[in-house]
Amino acid sequence: MRLGALFKSALVGDAVAYKTFLTEASGHVRTYLKRRLRRMADVEDLVQEVLLAVHNKRHTYDTARPVTSWLFAIAQYKLIDHLRRHRHDAHTDALDDDFAASEPDGDALSADRDLERLLDTLPERQRLPIRHVKIEGLSVAETSRLTGISESAVKVGIHRGLKALAARIRESG
Repeated sequence: MRLGALFKSALVGDAVAYKTFLTEASGHVRTYLKRRLRRMADVEDLVQEVLLAVHNKRHTYDTARPVTSWLFAIAQYKLIDHLRRHRHDAHTDALDDDFAASEPDGDALSADRDLERLLDTLPERQRLPIRHVKIEGLSVAETSRLTGISESAVKVGIHRGLKALAARIRESG
C-alpha cells in the first residue's frame, strides 16, 4: 500500500515521493531477482533495467491496480529477456525446463487473465498477500513491509483468500 501511495504521488509531480518509491521498489526488485540469479552483477544490472522501464512506462500504470503487480510484471519480463540473452551463460540460474519453455501463449495468457479476474474478486487484504507470497514468491515478512499489513494478517489473508478462491472455482465448475 505504501509503494502505491508513493507512486501515485510521484505521478502527480512529487519528486520526493518518486525518489522514495524508486529506493523502496529497488529493494523489492533486488530481493526478487536475487532468488533467481547467482551473479550479483546481473542482479544489479537488472534492477537498473527494471527501474528504467518503470520510469519510461510510468504513464501506462493503471492507478486502480496495485503498483506491485505492475512492478513485478516488469521485473519478470526483464528477467526472462536477460535469461534468453544469456541462455548459455554458466553464471546464471537457468529456470527449470518447464518454465523456460513456457513462453506466453494463448492458453497461458488466458490463464493469467482468469487468475487476475478471480483475484480481483477478493478484498485487498486477501488479494495482495496471495499475489505477493504465492505468485511473486516474496516472503511473508517482505509482503508485510510492502503492504503495511502485519505478518499474521498476511498469513490469515492468504488462508482466507485461497479458501474463498477455491469456493468460487467450485461454484463456477
